[in-house]
Amino acid sequence: MAKSKVRKKAVYTPPQKSKAPEVSPRWLAPTMVTLWLVGLAWIAVYYVSAATGVDIPVMSDLHSWNLLIGFVAIILGVGLSTKWR
Repeated sequence: MAKSKVRKKAVYTPPQKSKAPEVSPRWLAPTMVTLWLVGLAWIAVYYVSAATGVDIPVMSDLHSWNLLIGFVAIILGVGLSTKWR
């Protein structure tokens, strides 16, 4: 009688229990939303003050750099949103 072939596959082992889901730090969400709002407010105030001719001392010295400051705050908020779980 012919001998049966030996099993070549590994025996099934069930997956191990996974760790508890990671939780983002408590400061992350408020910081993320604050950066979005500060960036948006910075850009809006810059445009409104430029359109109405009102001089805000900090913003009038920076000229077009105000847009960069606002967008950097928004981008940092978006960057933090990738860490949110």
